[in-house]
Amino acid sequence: MKKLGLDATDIRILSAVQSHGQLSKSRLSEIVNISATPCWSRLDRLKAAGYIRGYHADVALERVCDLTQVMVTVSLTYHRKADFDRFESWVARHDEITECVATGGGMDYVMKTVCPTLAAFQVLMQDMLDAEIGVDRYMTYIATRVVKASRPNIAKLAGSVSRDRTV
Repeated sequence: MKKLGLDATDIRILSAVQSHGQLSKSRLSEIVNISATPCWSRLDRLKAAGYIRGYHADVALERVCDLTQVMVTVSLTYHRKADFDRFESWVARHDEITECVATGGGMDYVMKTVCPTLAAFQVLMQDMLDAEIGVDRYMTYIATRVVKASRPNIAKLAGSVSRDRTV
């Protein structure tokens, strides 16, 4: 996918939709401080270029139901592409795994799981082991409370990239 040259207005648009989700044409243009038609054209261009993957609500799950969040680090026995593909395919099939990041260093993956109970989490881990997907070892960390959950500051990140390129 071709990368667009983003300017400050594009960054403001991305920041606005990240913070507020889908907005009306007039509200977005008001936040970004440009007229509605060019603002909407830029938004369409950003969407077409893949900068916006979707819009989501931040649901307060703890108000909906009881749940158990567990972070899991996973190390695979072997490190061939087929081993990573097999593990990642298993992860993709399980809704209880809400995030999975491949890492370098001591562990191969860090996963965030959300289950209704600790017993349900144990069933998930047993399923992982029974699937024979090459797991060498895993460590679990029960989340006691969320200290911070946020999205990165796009303007700050984009600004650091611009500075790095001019040095």
